Amino acid sequence: MARTADPARRAELLDQIVDYLAGHGLSTLSMRPLAEHLGKSTRVLTHHFADKEDLLSATMERLDERHRAWLRSLPGWTGSDSVGTIIRRTWDWQMEEPNLPVARLIHEIEGLAAGGRLHGHVPRLLADRSEFVAGLLRDRGVPEAAALRISTLANAAYTGLQIDFLTTGDRTRVEEALDQLCALVDEWVTAA
Repeated sequence: MARTADPARRAELLDQIVDYLAGHGLSTLSMRPLAEHLGKSTRVLTHHFADKEDLLSATMERLDERHRAWLRSLPGWTGSDSVGTIIRRTWDWQMEEPNLPVARLIHEIEGLAAGGRLHGHVPRLLADRSEFVAGLLRDRGVPEAAALRISTLANAAYTGLQIDFLTTGDRTRVEEALDQLCALVDEWVTAA
């Protein structure tokens, strides 16, 4: 009789897998090198995850949970700080050296999803991103239709700026554009 997988151990493994992917990338994910890196056998992984697809789905969900928790823990998320201030604070946090691997992983996931290579594994992190930010906007009094429109525009611009910085390294130019985006979002929120 097979042992039942321990949910706490599975959650611990998922955190380790997210950290591994942040350092190694998703496109080359393979069970054997992953297991070796974790100091486990592939049997341990298959005990907790039916196959690579199950592992990938669970890992994407865990990355999404962690990323949203990190964002919500930033100062001002539940306060009265402007949305532009929160966007800038999010940028500063994501662009800190220890957090860059996760930012790069998220952009790799975006690229793989855009190329149709994730086969249904698009995490809520990508699929519900506009709704997540729209919730923040609604909390600031922005009506529903405007909240979705503003969040869609802000997310697209933010992602583009982040990719621009990660590919060119031109922090000054990109952050001047980011500051303009933050000011525009605050104008949109006020107007809405």
